[in-house]
Amino acid sequence: MWRDLRPIGRDASTGGYRRYAWTAADADCRSWFRAQAESRGLAYETDRNGNQWAWLGDPAQGDAVVTGSHLDSVPDGGAFDGPLGVVTSFAALDELRRRGVEFTRPLAVTNFGDEEGARFGLACVGSRLSAGQLTREKAYELRDADGISLPQAMEAAGYDPAVIGPDPERLARIGAFVELHVEQGRALDLSGDAVGIASAIWPHGRWRFDFAGEANHAGTTRLADRRDPMLTYAQTVLAARQEAELAGAVATFGKISVEPNGVNAIPSLVRGWLDSRAPDQATLDTVVAAVEQAARERAERDGVDLSVVQESFTPVIEFEHALRDELNKILGGAVPVLGTGAGHDAGILSTSVPTAMLFVRNPTGVSHSPAESADEDDCVAGVLALADVLEGLACR
Repeated sequence: MWRDLRPIGRDASTGGYRRYAWTAADADCRSWFRAQAESRGLAYETDRNGNQWAWLGDPAQGDAVVTGSHLDSVPDGGAFDGPLGVVTSFAALDELRRRGVEFTRPLAVTNFGDEEGARFGLACVGSRLSAGQLTREKAYELRDADGISLPQAMEAAGYDPAVIGPDPERLARIGAFVELHVEQGRALDLSGDAVGIASAIWPHGRWRFDFAGEANHAGTTRLADRRDPMLTYAQTVLAARQEAELAGAVATFGKISVEPNGVNAIPSLVRGWLDSRAPDQATLDTVVAAVEQAARERAERDGVDLSVVQESFTPVIEFEHALRDELNKILGGAVPVLGTGAGHDAGILSTSVPTAMLFVRNPTGVSHSPAESADEDDCVAGVLALADVLEGLACR
């Protein structure tokens, strides 16, 4: 499975993956998922929001146990973020069949669409739509860098955007959702454990900062006469790092758009996107407010206009304690429990169904990069842990 999936959407020059929603690479990933489902005799379907499902047993029975993750990537992302959760789900099912267990609840493997938000700027679109956390109207407003709307992209890929929206009937069939994911940090590497359990997802969001100045000639305009929004942006980046460090949070400007984007032109507009996360809501609010205040003070000094728009936000998510404790019990009671600053489909679904997460050790802690990795032995340990969990939940 890993060998077949590995080349899809990989850029030869960077070694990273560009599996963006509703593109050719995404279509190839979807075809791979369907082939894996059908080769195992699972009932395959795509829901109204483009999420893929592979069912063992009758989903109408309800109280189903579902596992899976996503197959799309960030720009030049790694091989493990998302795909590891899908591959291990199929492998765990294979292991359970090898054990000869008898299923007492329906089981499904899923691939949620557009989890990373790399194309349209909003993460977890597939699961947000299903959970009613993203309306059809707001989804229709999403545009990629080329101005293509989400419904246009879906239609071009052969899906009907007219039917997207909340899917409460489907979610009501799910009794538990367990997502396995490569750890996006080094907690397990430092503790010496191959597998861990998630406790909570930090509150996090994305804010767009628009710095508007005045375009002018880079060679003939005196420094004193400039209204250069790049200076304001640069100082804001430094302020974000300082405020996050002081608060014990994280803050990153990782995406930027410049107009007119000429080497010999002072920019008229610099647009930067802030991603910030913190252990609690109060800390996150403090960091974002401080970054915006620093930006406004510098903008006034530079003669630059500033607007700030919150594009997405997810509050702190505590995974259901009863399900989390049950996973720990199934796995022997000595599995480390750790928080994470990364968002996941499991976090979105947690408002609708009981959810839990397993993490597999990442020896470098690197994620969202081609350097992202996990040792084969640890991945196998993840498969066996997930199989144990599914057996404990779906075969009791």
